[in-house]
Amino acid sequence: MTATTPSAPLPAAGRMPVLYLSHGAPPLADDTLWTSQLADWSAKLPRPEAVLIVSAHWESAPVTLGATRTVPLVYDFHGFPERYHRVAYPAPGAPALAAKVRALLAGPGTPVHDAPDRGLDHGAYVPLAEMYPDADVPVLQLSMPTLDPWELLRLGRRLAPLRDEGVLIVGSGFFTHNLRGLTWGTGPDEAPSWSKEFDAWGGEALERSDLDALLDFGHRAPAGRIAHPRTDHFAPLFVSLGAGEADLGAQRTVVDGFWAGLAKRSVQLG
Repeated sequence: MTATTPSAPLPAAGRMPVLYLSHGAPPLADDTLWTSQLADWSAKLPRPEAVLIVSAHWESAPVTLGATRTVPLVYDFHGFPERYHRVAYPAPGAPALAAKVRALLAGPGTPVHDAPDRGLDHGAYVPLAEMYPDADVPVLQLSMPTLDPWELLRLGRRLAPLRDEGVLIVGSGFFTHNLRGLTWGTGPDEAPSWSKEFDAWGGEALERSDLDALLDFGHRAPAGRIAHPRTDHFAPLFVSLGAGEADLGAQRTVVDGFWAGLAKRSVQLG
């Protein structure tokens, strides 16, 4: 049996931070730099009572809750060696957290659905396996009901009270994500110009707390439509920004650099 790590104290304000992280494909587990960055990050965080994660790989409307109990993972990828399909991450389900999420989100015209048999997808378990490798923190996954930045921001705002109950809210995507532009074998500082330009713009917008620019990234960012031909991997950022809006001015980049030419910028609010 794996020993449970003693809970670290919450911040002085009693509020958990909010994360947006770039999660990578299953081979992320073979990248010793990136895995160490994620492990170091989690070691400095207060230990959560539970994790609520929104992944780029689950779009479902209305809002749907998955993995309310421990079920097999969703291996939602192809073209990788079989060993990646044998990875296990049996994190406890979080039915109590699911009830709290329903209470925060449910209302006239906003139903919340359940998909208890849907396991965590790779946008959830790949980074969490590096951050909480003992799989001893309850995890609940929440679908993205839309890719509209404003709607996702509002969704995050409604989830923000969970931070005061020890819940770590995580948006999991990729800061740039154009699979046609992958440059395998490149170093952590190497990337196509469009990826570097978008990453620099996004990092500066976050530093300025320029929420309006970020929400309109498709028009304002350099190479916005090249960096995100489809916006699913940037979209979880807006859930995180909504949940962590009170700490937007104190956000910081924890992980940066590139992986196969894609920007892996990951940020913490609070």
